Amino acid sequence: MSRHTAVQLSLALLRLVSGFLFIQHGGMKLFGWFGQMPHAPEPFTLIWVAAVLEFFGGILILAGLFTRITAFILSGEMAYAYFHAHAPNGFSPIQNKGEPAVLFCFIYLFLAAYGGGEYSLDHWFKVPSFHPKRRKSDY
Repeated sequence: MSRHTAVQLSLALLRLVSGFLFIQHGGMKLFGWFGQMPHAPEPFTLIWVAAVLEFFGGILILAGLFTRITAFILSGEMAYAYFHAHAPNGFSPIQNKGEPAVLFCFIYLFLAAYGGGEYSLDHWFKVPSFHPKRRKSDY
């Protein structure tokens, strides 16, 4: 397997797993999946907006559709979640249970910069603004 193929497969796996996990977070908040939320949040509250972003954003990330803009928005959501919900309980992520928010923030920041890769709908549909031309030396 060439380095290029390994990079693209790794990127696809990172995108698929992070999207799948985010769908679960949003589904838990919106639909009560896994028995975590006793009831759905009121529409247009902060938790509802987060749930919608996580559920539908996770679907877009999983599919690799509009990856860059979606990942940029989700990265911002996770940064906000960390500083709003976790940081008041201590600055260190290990101390305030904010490790998932930090990891998601930086995974999505990476995807916003890099894009969905060759195994994404962005690449399949050749969406011009989401399909930069790269040189072989960029890998």
